[in-house]
Amino acid sequence: MTELTPEQEARKAAYIRARGYWKPWTEGLLRLHPDFLDAYARYAGHPAAHGPLSPVMCELIYVALDASATHLFESGLKLHMRLALERGATARQLVEVLRLATLQGLDGVAMGLGLLVEELEKAGQPLPPPDPAHRGLREAYEARFGDWPDFCDQMLRLDPAYFAALLDLLSCGDGGDGLDEKSAALISVALSACFTARDPAATRLHLQRALRLGATREELLQVLQMTAHLGVHACSLGVPALMDVMG
Repeated sequence: MTELTPEQEARKAAYIRARGYWKPWTEGLLRLHPDFLDAYARYAGHPAAHGPLSPVMCELIYVALDASATHLFESGLKLHMRLALERGATARQLVEVLRLATLQGLDGVAMGLGLLVEELEKAGQPLPPPDPAHRGLREAYEARFGDWPDFCDQMLRLDPAYFAALLDLLSCGDGGDGLDEKSAALISVALSACFTARDPAATRLHLQRALRLGATREELLQVLQMTAHLGVHACSLGVPALMDVMG
């Protein structure tokens, strides 16, 4: 390809300042549709420029979104892991982000369990009453998270052993040099709110938890704005493909 013009070099530098990277798809857009590249840089850079989240927190959110089983975007995952480490994240924090993305699988359990309970009741098979012997599990969950979602009550009644294992998994990130509770809640908001998951019940639960942990309106707004950025992966894949097709 031809060398970049001085104007193109200036646009490239501005994009790198705003987004922190330069990739084949951005190179392609610079050559094919530079106005779109500029507009995207302003749009995607706005939350970081005006929101309160730290640069490392932003990268941790991107790691979660790219690693999520609803997206699985490997090149973006590696990019944002590298940027997170460069900006001060620890390996333990990155593993904690991956643990939160793993826990996203529970959203399907919660949704399906609610439907199962409804259908069982229609079929004349209501839930068994709460067992006093399992009261300690509920108290442990409430002490840890400050709430008691319907799916927890349903699971504890139907399969207390599974609920105990679940509680251990939910709590294994406590302590150490991993994520603090508010950061974990913000990342969970991003995972559940992103359009690749789009789970209103889980999003509401994690918003409530984040607010109880002191998250501000501005922090939560920035998290929600950042979830839109996965849409540009259409360009990440499509622009290099177009350049190949064009020869």
